Amino acid sequence: MIIDILTLFPEAFSALDTSIIARAKGSGKVQINLINIRDFSTDKHKKCDDTPFGGGAGMLMTAQPIYDAIMSVKRENSKIIFPSPSGKTFSVSKAKELSTYEHIIVICGHYEGIDQRILDLFQPEEISIGDYVLTGGELPAMVIIDSTLRFVEGVIKKESLDEESFSTGMLEYPQYTRPQNFKGLEVPFVLTNGNHAEIKKWQKQKALEKTIVNRPDLLDKK
Repeated sequence: MIIDILTLFPEAFSALDTSIIARAKGSGKVQINLINIRDFSTDKHKKCDDTPFGGGAGMLMTAQPIYDAIMSVKRENSKIIFPSPSGKTFSVSKAKELSTYEHIIVICGHYEGIDQRILDLFQPEEISIGDYVLTGGELPAMVIIDSTLRFVEGVIKKESLDEESFSTGMLEYPQYTRPQNFKGLEVPFVLTNGNHAEIKKWQKQKALEKTIVNRPDLLDKK
């Protein structure tokens, strides 16, 4: 998979050079390219924003630099996405879908957003990571990319994906590791007695209890 990230702030993506994503890049399972939108500005000062027509607070990213940046990497099979509060809420099913594409282009807006004509010309899929507003699209882009790459074959073991939150329609059950006693709190006995049938039963029950308390809405969808 190839991911081209269009942004005014390439330095914001240093987190993608760590941990699991860094290993996926190193093994060739994914290629992530950072494209600085400012490099495509025809303005002599490399300006990429202006005041919106009709007035309003803040500045808007102009169409020309974004258009040229997209065209510099766009292919016939490119999937273009735009992190935006106006989009449908991101989910594990969307992450799985995105993981099937060979080439993804991510447009990171900033300030008050981007010129509507970019959306009209390219029809990117708008994706929201929640009902709140951030200063730019860089953080949502990293959330979407990180979650999506988990479903690219070979990035994470399939067993890990099968048992994590949302994969079964419920939150993940509590987990423990050594030491068996910490600050007077013991690991539940069922997890240490070697009875795998009882362990599975306990995990399912605890996942259900946790979901009822924290996210009962997930059960309504089942």
